[in-house]
Amino acid sequence: MNNTTYSVKKNDIERKWYIIDAEGKVLGRVATEAAKLLRGKHKPTYTTHLDVGDHVIIINCAKVVLTGKKLDQKIYRSHSGYIGGMKETTARELLAKNPEKMMMHAIVGMLPHNSLGRQMAKKLRVYAGSEHENIAQKPEVWEVK
Repeated sequence: MNNTTYSVKKNDIERKWYIIDAEGKVLGRVATEAAKLLRGKHKPTYTTHLDVGDHVIIINCAKVVLTGKKLDQKIYRSHSGYIGGMKETTARELLAKNPEKMMMHAIVGMLPHNSLGRQMAKKLRVYAGSEHENIAQKPEVWEVK
């Protein structure tokens, strides 16, 4: 009987490419699935202290849906660091102007807030339309429930 716990090594990590179509899907539902794939929680070899996740491509994020009154009531804030340098943008404005930023903000917020999370975020690619540049990687389609 073996009483040792298996821990995956950096050399044993296998990475796949997944593509998620966000058209008509709720923003948070797509973001949680993408974060799960980026972290590697869908794999039996998931390790908390290593980046075992896969690459994720999200297309059609301009056609994502927000429930309730979030389009007008949800506010994204950024600050330049200068006095009076706070800028506020509603979800409707951000979705019209920069839908990729909105999707990235939702997903990165679900990743660890440390160097491991930043490393995971580098494996995320977000596109507003249905065209993407990663056809050579032969991504598999991942269905969001």
